[in-house]
Amino acid sequence: MEPVRPEFVPDASLDRAEMEALQIDLAEEAVFSDDFDFDPERVWPARESGQRELGDEDGADPEAAAPVVVGVDQAFLDDGRAVSALVALQAGEVIERAHAVAPTEIPYIPGLLSFREGGAILAGFRELSVDPDMALFDGSGRIHYREAGIATHIGVMLDLPSVGVAKNLLCGDARKSTEGLAEGERVPIEANEKVTAPDGTVIGYAVQSRQYDSPNQYINPLIVSPGHRVSAETAADLVLACSAGYKLPEPTRLADAYADELKAELQD
Repeated sequence: MEPVRPEFVPDASLDRAEMEALQIDLAEEAVFSDDFDFDPERVWPARESGQRELGDEDGADPEAAAPVVVGVDQAFLDDGRAVSALVALQAGEVIERAHAVAPTEIPYIPGLLSFREGGAILAGFRELSVDPDMALFDGSGRIHYREAGIATHIGVMLDLPSVGVAKNLLCGDARKSTEGLAEGERVPIEANEKVTAPDGTVIGYAVQSRQYDSPNQYINPLIVSPGHRVSAETAADLVLACSAGYKLPEPTRLADAYADELKAELQD
């Protein structure tokens, strides 16, 4: 899979101001509303628990093929290279795994993750033989200072519907406390003065994909945001739909495990 918008390919030779300017231009091209041709009810097979908001196939087109969803995550080798791991699933079944290794040319800088990891991710997509309908990234999408997190950056470049699934809030404000949320609950994340979107714009959600029953311990929510061609609401729905008893949705959980597997092999 090759970039549709090669002008946005991450260039680590740019200085910080140029990188940030590129992100602003890229965010203007991003679509933060639903713009895809697959049936979201087919993203994940229905579960008896019925706790998910998508995946219930009642009323879904029986002739529609399940979309191919790719989870993307990275691991890092001691020599400074990044390992990008991609796991493609269809109807909840793994149909392909692909990976690539590329050097990281800049250190970690909050807000510029795509310039550090983007080269390895693009190389990984080139190794993928299936055509994905959607990708879930370990990282942010619109919840980003310039509305251009790694899920947005890669999504716009590939013109691929994408969702960012982060573990920590980079910017923006939760509309209410996110502590001790019930499983399946979500809280809007709104833009503040640190985000280029107008104050109060819903740029994503804190999503409680899993929670303990005990009042003495709790799991922090995931920070979910649209990357490209997906709305904030649908991004949250899709992450809950792909949750299968773990905190992380299955596409990124499996990509995370694959990245660790590759790292162990390559470090030997």
